[in-house]
Amino acid sequence: MRADQIALGRWHRFAAELIALIYIALIAEIASATGAFYVLFPELGALAHDVFTRPRGTWARSLLMLAITPFLTALIGIVFTRALPYGYLSVLLTVGSSVGLIMLLGSPIAPAISAGLLPLVLGVKSWWYPPGVLLGTVLLAALSFLWERLSIAQNWLEPITAADVVDETLEQNPATSWWLIALMLFVAMAVLVVKLTGLRFVLFPPLVVIGFEMFGHTAICPWAKRPMFLPAACFLTAAGGLLFWNLLGVGPLAVGCSMACGMAVLRLFDLHVPPALAVALLPFVMDHPTIAYPISVGIGTTLMTLWFLLYQSFFRRYEREYH
Repeated sequence: MRADQIALGRWHRFAAELIALIYIALIAEIASATGAFYVLFPELGALAHDVFTRPRGTWARSLLMLAITPFLTALIGIVFTRALPYGYLSVLLTVGSSVGLIMLLGSPIAPAISAGLLPLVLGVKSWWYPPGVLLGTVLLAALSFLWERLSIAQNWLEPITAADVVDETLEQNPATSWWLIALMLFVAMAVLVVKLTGLRFVLFPPLVVIGFEMFGHTAICPWAKRPMFLPAACFLTAAGGLLFWNLLGVGPLAVGCSMACGMAVLRLFDLHVPPALAVALLPFVMDHPTIAYPISVGIGTTLMTLWFLLYQSFFRRYEREYH
C-alpha cells in the first residue's frame, strides 16, 4: 500500500480524515449505546482512514471483501477461542486459518487477520462478535462507495499511473513463499514471549497485520522501508489511546481523540501505517488497560522489526547465492 497511491489533494485529504474520525466516533456511540463493545473492532480505524483518504486504493476498490472478510475471520476467531485455550496451537491455528482464508478469497483486506486474533487475545467467546464486526464493515463499505462517487463527481482524485498498477499487482502476488514461514515463526516466538512475561499484548492483533504486509508485500509496504520507526510510532499511538481512555472514558469523544492522536503520530513520523491506528483504539475494547499495554506494544513491534531485518538479511543472502 503506497502512501500516495491514487490519493486526494491536501485539503480533501483533511476532509477525508475528518470523515474517518466521525465514522469511528459513530461506531463508538453504537458500541456504547448497545453495550456491545466488540462492535468497535479496532481495525475499523485503519480501514476507515485508508478507504477515505485513498478512494481508489486497493481496500476501497474491494468493497465486497471489505465487508465480508473481517466477518469471516471473526467467525474463525470465535470458533478457536471457544474450542481452545490461549497458547501456541490456538494462536497459530487462528492466524494460519485467517491468512489462508484471505489468500483463498484473494482478498486484500489484511486487517481481517486482526479480527480473527482479537477474540483469542481478549477472551471474547460471544457469537455476537462476528455480526458486530459485520455491522461496522458493511457501514464502512457503504460510506466508502458514496465518498468515492462524490470524489469522482468533484474531480478530487489524482489520476491512476502505471506505477499504481504495478503496485497493485505486487500487493496481490507476493514474490516468494518464504514470507509466510517467517511470519508464522514470528507468531510462535511472540507467543513464547507472552508466556515468559505474562504480557498478553506483546502479540497485539494489529501486529500480525503489520507483519503480513511487511513480509508478504515488502516491495510496496511503506513501513517496510523504514522499519526502525515502527516501535516508537506504535508505542506512542498505544500510549495516546491509553491516555484518552483514562481521561475521557470509553465514549465517542475519547475514541475520536485517540484516533486523531494516532493520525498525528503517523504524520510526525511521516509514516503510513494504518494498523497503528488500530493500536490507538485497542484500549477501548480491553478490560482495564494499564501502562503495561503500550510497553507490550513497544516490545512486540521491536521484536517484529528485528525479526524482519534478520529475514531481509537472510533473503538477500539467499538471492545472491542461488540466483
